[in-house]
Amino acid sequence: MTRARIGVLASGGGSNLQALLDYLARLGPARAGDVVLVASDRGSAGALARAEGAGVATAVLSTSAGRAGEQLDDVLTRFSVDLIVLAGYLKLIPIDVTRRFVGRMVNVHPAPLPAFGGTGMYGSRAHQAVLAAGVPWSGPTVHFVDEVFDHGAPIAHWPVPVLAGDDDHALAERVLRAEHLLYPRVIQAVASGRLRLGDDGVVTPPFFRDGDVPVFDPALDDASLGRALDLAIEVGT
Repeated sequence: MTRARIGVLASGGGSNLQALLDYLARLGPARAGDVVLVASDRGSAGALARAEGAGVATAVLSTSAGRAGEQLDDVLTRFSVDLIVLAGYLKLIPIDVTRRFVGRMVNVHPAPLPAFGGTGMYGSRAHQAVLAAGVPWSGPTVHFVDEVFDHGAPIAHWPVPVLAGDDDHALAERVLRAEHLLYPRVIQAVASGRLRLGDDGVVTPPFFRDGDVPVFDPALDDASLGRALDLAIEVGT
């Protein structure tokens, strides 16, 4: 099987990048993709250091603020990237790139979409908005990327409970645990071709079996939560 060449874009520390690298390593020959590039708009981003430590090529991107760096489309072409993974990347992707990678670019958002997404709704802001709304559930949403922030077709959402006494830091920690388990599994499914974005904008097949989305239980360890996810993932071809 030819594995997809994955390019990860990150602006921060890269914990989701690390979760992806670790997950693909555990899959071994069964993995559907390899991370061949990590690029960032910030030369000091921790994600770049993680990539270098894993032997993955890195690049610093130019920005509208005038920082010197490479153009995103040039870097993606040079590394023959098949699938783009956004991992805490805070810049809007240029429209020519989003159009070229329709159905081949994914993002994870730390809250339910579309209710808690859009311009400026990232990190602690998203968690604060969830708490202010008084809803009982948060949780990461993985979606395909289009030219609008947090707007593309949803792939999977994992409900994470909002607990009494939560502040944005406590909620963020719980949701991040869920991201680290959910996101790599979605990426594997997209890289393998099992999940596809149709011309009608619908993702097929569903990532989770109908009505079988597990609820994130913070009392369980990561291995048990991962097994619950694996049992709930829709079997496709």
